[in-house]
Amino acid sequence: VQLQASGGGLVQAGDSLRLSCAASGGTFSRHVMGWFRQAPGKEREFVSSISRAGGSKYYAEGLKGRFTVSRDNVQNMLYLQMDNLKPEDTAVYYCAADANSGTLTYKKESIAEYAYWGQGTQVTVSS
Repeated sequence: VQLQASGGGLVQAGDSLRLSCAASGGTFSRHVMGWFRQAPGKEREFVSSISRAGGSKYYAEGLKGRFTVSRDNVQNMLYLQMDNLKPEDTAVYYCAADANSGTLTYKKESIAEYAYWGQGTQVTVSS
């Protein structure tokens, strides 16, 4: 599976952004999908994951309510709607597809659970 993230940019605190992730080369609907982010000087951290059909969603603590993950299995697209952005949301955002292990869980927080990664898109939030 090849992933291509887009939609990042420079915004002000309180603004919104919608990140997109286009998938190709595999069966998108078979994969639990996730979003991660990495701020300068910090480790990559989990943001959100979504089940294969899109009906179940999981968020890192503190992000639910501001961030909304969704997917379109017809268009092979993954999205992350980010509202009320804060300067601490500044990071490179990555989309990822799980290793298609066949497990039922959609709550996948660990980097090791994902086999395919997009190249990242920069989000910068100014105060």
